[in-house]
Amino acid sequence: MSKRKIFNDPVYGFTSLPHGILMDLVDHPYFQRLRRIKQVSLTHYVYPGALHTRFHHALGALHLMGEAIEALRSKGVDISDEEAEAVNIAILLHDIGHGPFSHTLEHTLINVHHEEVSLRFMERLNEIFGGKLALAIRIFKDEYPKQFLHQLVSGQLDMDRMDYLNRDSYFTGVAEGVIGFDRIIKMLAVHDGELAVEEKGIYSIEKFLIARRLMYWQVYLHKTVLAAEQMLIKTLQRAKELAMQGVPLDVPKSLAFFLYRNVSLEDFDANREEMLGHFARLDDYDIATALKSFGDHDDPLLAFFANSIVNRRLFKIELKNQPFEPDYLAAVEGRVGKLFAHFPEGSMDYLIMSGDQTNHAYNTAKDEIKILYKDGSVLPISQVTDFGLQTNVTRKYYLCYPKSAAV
Repeated sequence: MSKRKIFNDPVYGFTSLPHGILMDLVDHPYFQRLRRIKQVSLTHYVYPGALHTRFHHALGALHLMGEAIEALRSKGVDISDEEAEAVNIAILLHDIGHGPFSHTLEHTLINVHHEEVSLRFMERLNEIFGGKLALAIRIFKDEYPKQFLHQLVSGQLDMDRMDYLNRDSYFTGVAEGVIGFDRIIKMLAVHDGELAVEEKGIYSIEKFLIARRLMYWQVYLHKTVLAAEQMLIKTLQRAKELAMQGVPLDVPKSLAFFLYRNVSLEDFDANREEMLGHFARLDDYDIATALKSFGDHDDPLLAFFANSIVNRRLFKIELKNQPFEPDYLAAVEGRVGKLFAHFPEGSMDYLIMSGDQTNHAYNTAKDEIKILYKDGSVLPISQVTDFGLQTNVTRKYYLCYPKSAAV
């Protein structure tokens, strides 16, 4: 009987991890780096307890994957030991490509999606571990015939979503995000090679969709979190602008590597080991160190943003259901321009931030959640529920600027 590593998860209680390839992957520096990447970026500026990491989340998603495999096998679904190990590897490593502060700085430091970086980490680890990740990579890329295995990693009811909703709810204290993950997992089934949910699980799915929608507006798209994250993005954009002009910046080596060059997916493929080596040493701590250094920089714009974030002097943010009127925008620009006239030319593009955020509770255009009936028939949930799924996109427009310019 193989030995297992037991650990105490605050969300699920005592869980275990088998020794072998999964334990070897967790112990690898690429994965250990996730301890230093916050799961929900700067959300702790609003919810002080939201300091959990991508490391927590990956282990939680792995635990739920084990539960899902057991539930499906109990219903006669054919999942070999090799497939089970592979799908566990895929969910364990699904977020390994996240950069500092998770989604916030994606496309800021490097213009590459985190899933593309995750795939390249997996490919490198496959070489390191002698091809043991080959099947996991096929599942991750949805190139394996049993599509339900990929859906467990990335789909409408994947173990990623199951964990982050419960975990983020737990650490933020936002109770609306709690879902019946255990019942949903027990209701999972496979029909024609695709993931489905037994009929008696419909109400748990409805609760899941409600929780996801509420968590987006209360946590992930909370206006104060949005302001903080936009400020962090602008800070790194300013630092990169200065770096590309050759201005010296006192930052950690791996952060400097990405600030002083424009890195694309093609660069990752052409120089994968070098790129992954630097990226694997890049985490939230590097950004925090850089922010403290930026606070003393000669560039007043960079110093202003850095000190504002470090000391939580956040910009004012306004949200509307309709775009802001041009006259209103002009008035804000006038006040900001007057207050910050001593800042470098082009500073207005940084000091006033505007855009929109969308929330899509349920998308019928993508692979729908399938409901499996006792007679063997299957229907998409949008056709069977009396809940009234919110399939439309909710869009809110934001305007963010220094509080000193507010009226």
